[in-house]
Formats: sequence, structure tokens, C-alpha cells
Amino acid sequence: MKIKLLPKFVISLVTLGVVLTLSISLFSYTSSKKYYENAYAERVLIGSKTIAEMLSEEDIKTIIAADGDQTETYREMYELMNKLKEDNEVTYLSLVVPDEDSVTFYIDTCVESMGDLPENQIPYASDILYTDAANGDDDLQNYHVIWDYYSKNEAPPMPLVTDNSYGYNYTAVCPILDENGKAIAEIQYILDMKQVRQHLNSILYMMFGISFGIIAVGIVFYILFVRKAVTNPLGKLAQFTQDITLSSEFHKKSISINTGDEIEELGNSFNYMLEKLDEYLDNLQKVTAEKERIGAELDVAAKIQADMLPCIFPAFPERKEFDIFASMTPAKEVGGDFYDFFLVDNNHLAIVMADVSGKGVPAALFMMISKTLIKSAAQTGMSPKYILEKVNNQLCENNEAGMFVTVWIGLLEISTGKMICANAGHEYPAIRRKNGQFELLKDRHGFVLAGMEDMKYTEYEITLEPGDMIFVYTDGVAEATNAENELFGTERMLEGLNSATYEDCKDRTPSEILPEVKKDIDAFVGEAPQFDDITMLSLRISDIDCIVEN
Repeated sequence: MKIKLLPKFVISLVTLGVVLTLSISLFSYTSSKKYYENAYAERVLIGSKTIAEMLSEEDIKTIIAADGDQTETYREMYELMNKLKEDNEVTYLSLVVPDEDSVTFYIDTCVESMGDLPENQIPYASDILYTDAANGDDDLQNYHVIWDYYSKNEAPPMPLVTDNSYGYNYTAVCPILDENGKAIAEIQYILDMKQVRQHLNSILYMMFGISFGIIAVGIVFYILFVRKAVTNPLGKLAQFTQDITLSSEFHKKSISINTGDEIEELGNSFNYMLEKLDEYLDNLQKVTAEKERIGAELDVAAKIQADMLPCIFPAFPERKEFDIFASMTPAKEVGGDFYDFFLVDNNHLAIVMADVSGKGVPAALFMMISKTLIKSAAQTGMSPKYILEKVNNQLCENNEAGMFVTVWIGLLEISTGKMICANAGHEYPAIRRKNGQFELLKDRHGFVLAGMEDMKYTEYEITLEPGDMIFVYTDGVAEATNAENELFGTERMLEGLNSATYEDCKDRTPSEILPEVKKDIDAFVGEAPQFDDITMLSLRISDIDCIVEN
């Protein structure tokens, strides 16, 4: 199932937005949770210590002595602890004496205005076993931890956390020491963290709400932008191309695309092509008959196609680092093969060799689209694999004719001789090291362009030294057929390359080698008709030390 560009853009944006929202929200929640937990931990520790320091050793001894609850000291301390509990909003505040297996409560505060129930208050001198008081193994372990620290006359350095049917609580205990530094009782300070948890949850929900709201607004504006800048211009261009292809009417037709990018450049290329075709067609209609007119139209198309390919050599007379030459011989008046080479910048040379499926005018039109898209993508600075991936998806749009194109592309870094290459179902290139022989470089093939959307391609790197040469071609070279239905083949091609490379023990240039290879092909084919386009390109590294600064 094909998915159009706009849904793809929206899906990618939504996915990115959801991931960012979850990440930011979870980070905010985690940070806030850590902050509040640390703050409340410090609060309960300080609170228990402060209350413990407020109580005198003598008062404590009076209270925990026999009938201590009948003393005025007990009543005063009971009132004091109840007030401290209310003022500090403490959930549970008690004066207790723990031992190894149980804890004895001497003061259990009860503030009815805070929701405490008198019937739940623990009576004076109640000895409660840890096993009876604990809610689960973790809670029981906390009681033993408290006793361990108490037996050492110390307070736990961090609050004990419980999360059970009793609630989500922070518990801090602080021993009250006598003049010898021995613990005689301890303050038990418990704070309910339920409201903190609720507050943290509200923060998380708020972050989700705000983030998804921003995403929704962003999606709306993104859709409007993509429609205006990408999908509408491409749809307009695709419809225009289809109308032109189906009607074959070029007269005074043009398309206006104002995007300021490669899409506008593609539209201008179409307008240029139609303008030239229109000029030639007007002239032909005035002076020729139907048969001549058809022949002349094909000549025009062939000329336009030839004009689209680099055909002036030497191509870069000011550059001494390399020498490049190419040729194309179509099987019909117009063909589907094409080559291209251009400087991406002062230090990078792009080389393209491609073969469109089919022959004639449809192949020539598809060739022009492919060439323009590849060059436009390359001039943005993309590496070969990403160029192929982008152009593949562009060519798949509205490709109802089911055409495809094989492509080999290389990007040479002139200053180092390093070339990044990628192959979309094209013929193996041939490489020759200095003073060596041409050999096939059996690189990894990717799928042809326009065959299937969202294909991935791999790239590889080769290094060309001074004197090295690379040769790329279309299948019309190896598949040239003679009258006995024999193929020219890659072995004869390599032999022809190697025999044409040297003359009088001196390397020949690409412009000298390619015509010799073409002669070998013609001699082999003889009088047999040419069924396929024959396209060749060769690059020779001359002197890498002669670098023009970038």
C-alpha cells in the first residue's frame, strides 16, 4: 500500500512529538519527585531531631516510670506534643521506647481537628509486638532497623519509607539520650506523603496536556506548511507531467512553481524542455510532411537530450587533478541512458551513470526527471546513499507507467582521492590501478530507483591514487550482440580497455580510450542492429597534489 508524502510527514512529526513529550514529561516528573522526596526527608529528620532536643531527660524518665501518666509532667508533655503535631501538620507523633521485639508507647498524640479518632489512640505504656504492628515484611524490617540504631544510641540517617495499607509515609526517629549518652526513649515522627504523590501526578498530567496541546497546534501548522511547500507543488508538477505525457501537447504550456528549492528548479527544467520542443515543433509543422515531422520531432528530442548531458571536453580545463570523458550512443533517436558529472563544490566531483528502463521518448522523459532530481539532491551536500533514497521516493510518486532506472553514483573528494559510491541495480564499475589492469569492482547492488518506496541503499569507499582510472558504463556495452547472437560481454570489454590504455608504453587519456572501446564494440557487432544504448564514462586521477583550496 502506497502512502502519500503528507501522511508520511505527519506520522513522522507525531512520532517525534510523542517521543519528546514522553521524555520531557518523565524527566520533569522524575526531577520533581526527587526534589520533593529530598525536601520531605529533610523535614522529617529535622522535625524529629528538633522535638527530641526540646524534651528534657528528667521529664522523660518521669513519664516512663511507673504511673508516669498520672504526673503533671506527663500532662504538660502530652499537651506540648499535641500542639507540635498540629502546628507542624505531622501525621503521627509519638514518644516510644523500643526493644528487640516490641515497642512501648508512652505518648501517642491525638488531635481531633486533624481527623484523629480518640478510639484509635494507643493507650499509655502499651507494649506492641513488631509482628502485630507491621504490615508486611518490609514494614517489619523497618522496625528492626529502628531497634538496631536505637541499640547503638543513634538515629537512622534517612527516613524509613512505607507504602502499604497504612499509607505512603516517611518515618523518622530520634533517640533521647541521658547524661551517659544512652538512649532512654525516642521520638517517632511520621509524615503522610499522599498529598505529595497526588501533587506529583498532577504535574505529570499537566505536562502531558500541555505537550500534546503544543503537538496538536504544531501538527496543524506543519500540515499547512508541507502542503504549501512540498506536496502541492509536487502534485501540481506530477499532474502537469501526466497531462503533457498523455496529450503530447507542448504548445505554449508551462508550469509555475515558486518554492525557491529543487522543486522549482525541476519545474523550470520542464518549462525549458517544453519551450525548446515547442520551438522545434512550430518550425517542423510549417515545412515537413507527416513522416518527416515525426522524424524531425525525434531529432529535436535527441538534441535536447544530448544538450542535457555534459558534452564539452575537456570539461574542467582549469582542474589539473583529474581528467574525465564520456560518450553516449542511443539505440534509437532518443534513449534512456544518461551520464552526468559536476562539481558539488571546489573539492567534490559527482559522477553519475544511469540506465532507464525502456526506449524512446518515455525513457527520455523519465531520464530527464531522474537526472534533474539526482543533481538537485547531490548539490545539497547529501552522501550517495541518501541521494539514492531521496530520489527513489520522488520517482515513485505517481509512477503509474512502472518505469525504473539503475544508477551508479560516486562522490570524489578531489584533495584526497577518496570516493564514496553507491549502486542502485547498475553494472559493476571497472577500476584500474596505476600501471595495472582494469578489473571489475563487484560492489553491493541496491534495488533500482522508482521500483519501490522507502528502499535503503549502502555506500562504500574507494581511494584513487595518481594514475588510477575508473570506468563506468551501461548494460548496452556488455550486452552488445552480433549477428550470431553472441554478447560482447565484460571480458571483451576489459580486454578492450586494457589494450586501449597503453600506447608506446604511455598511459592514454579517457578521451582516447573510450573511442577505442567503441571501435571494438562496433567491430564485434558488425552489421547487426544496435538494440540498446551504449554509454561510457571514464575518470583518471592526474595529480592530487595540485589542489585548489576550498
